[in-house]
Amino acid sequence: MCILFFKFDPRPVSKNAYRLILAANRDEFYHRPSKSADFWDSSNEILSGLDMEEGKEGGTWLGISKKGKMAALTNYMQPKIDKNAKGRGALVTNFLTSDVDGYSYLKKVALEGHLYNGFNLIAADLNTTKGDVIYYYGNKGDPEPVFLNPGVYGLSNSLLDTPWKKLQYGKQLFMDVIQHSQDLTKEDLVQALIKVMNNQEPQLPDPAIEDQGKEYILPILNKYAAICVRCPDYGTRTNTIILIDAKGHVTFTERTMLNADVDQWKTSSYQFKLHV
Repeated sequence: MCILFFKFDPRPVSKNAYRLILAANRDEFYHRPSKSADFWDSSNEILSGLDMEEGKEGGTWLGISKKGKMAALTNYMQPKIDKNAKGRGALVTNFLTSDVDGYSYLKKVALEGHLYNGFNLIAADLNTTKGDVIYYYGNKGDPEPVFLNPGVYGLSNSLLDTPWKKLQYGKQLFMDVIQHSQDLTKEDLVQALIKVMNNQEPQLPDPAIEDQGKEYILPILNKYAAICVRCPDYGTRTNTIILIDAKGHVTFTERTMLNADVDQWKTSSYQFKLHV
């Protein structure tokens, strides 16, 4: 399970406004091996965490490059997983390393969507001559990539903006924070968003999540009904906040669990400017 919220405005009126504000949670087994967010190599070009699970090494759930390519992935909740399906994390890394635009990339992915378990993929070109351009594709939804108009969006483990109660609740909390974003310091904005992403209030009952997850045992499903999921060996283990201002300055903050221990966390922050 994962959840993310984002607002983008390619041409903010105020010089103090942000072109993009994104807040995301990665929910995963606490013991699944992964690397915390960092630049991949000495070129300092691509920034993300990395999955190190055997057979899935190098995949990721969220990343950004200095060239302005950004991608985010969530799984689609489904009762039966095909263990022989292709690894979904590679969908993000392949986009970050490609030279094709988001729409062309998602068109290609759509042709192969049946080879994967259920997923949602956001692909963004954030420094184009046309302004920021973001597309969405889910292999359980429309066959074509969907162009996203400027606005606020929420994505969890169903299709984009599917009205799960936890998504609607989190989206409102997210909007409450970003409405005051120009009055907050960058550090305070990041902390306010991290607080939103760690809200553990279950949004129950929720017929929509129960219908999609009807193959699950209800007590387990109920644990997934909060923005921040907390189970004994599975749950939210990474919060990521991305801010991009009007001039293309990026602030990428990751708060990640250490040693599979819900009481141990590390926060890292990276700042850079998108290439023109």
